[in-house]
Amino acid sequence: MAGQPRIEITPDILLRAYAAGIFPMAEDSEDPSLFWVEPQARGIFPLDAVHVPRRLARTVRQDVFDIRIDTDFDGVIAGCAAPDADRERTWINGRIRRLYGELFDGGHCHTVEAWRDGRLVGGLYGVRLGAAFFGESMFHLERDASKVAFVHLVARLRRGGFTLLDAQFVTSHLATLGAVELPRRDYKRLLAVAVESDAEWRALPVQVRGAEALGALSRPG
Repeated sequence: MAGQPRIEITPDILLRAYAAGIFPMAEDSEDPSLFWVEPQARGIFPLDAVHVPRRLARTVRQDVFDIRIDTDFDGVIAGCAAPDADRERTWINGRIRRLYGELFDGGHCHTVEAWRDGRLVGGLYGVRLGAAFFGESMFHLERDASKVAFVHLVARLRRGGFTLLDAQFVTSHLATLGAVELPRRDYKRLLAVAVESDAEWRALPVQVRGAEALGALSRPG
């Protein structure tokens, strides 16, 4: 669903939209308007079937990056909004930054951050609602930084009892990590259960070593 006229979107409206399977986007960073999106086929990560390639698992286990949660939302969303070799334009505009910043302040938006030598070099952010986590965007300045953050995210979700990790759309990159597409009807069934269930974002400590994160992926949630 797209092309709707501009309305005043508040954090509460945004959460209700997520609960209904809808999320906002902008055409690019310079366009102040937003439009609602409801894909016919929805990308998700089955939390018990996320694929961690051997080389990536080795990087996670070696603790190449210092993984933190919820310490630098502004830095993460700025990284996600910055153009890179794969994209010259971004859908993250000023309204997106403000809205998700308010969700972050209210405890409904979270970051998983990869730091190295005191510098933020990758990470991701997303929205938490019940036992659902809606991944929004990720970035990296060093190889594997965002992937390591993703592994730590999945470990946290599994340990916390989450049942849905939403990826919005499946790209070739996300498919290598285990993302699959669901028809809208099947997705909404999973969504309805997840948003009415309880889960714990801080079931793992704020900082977790890579070996523990990998262990959480290999054990039942």
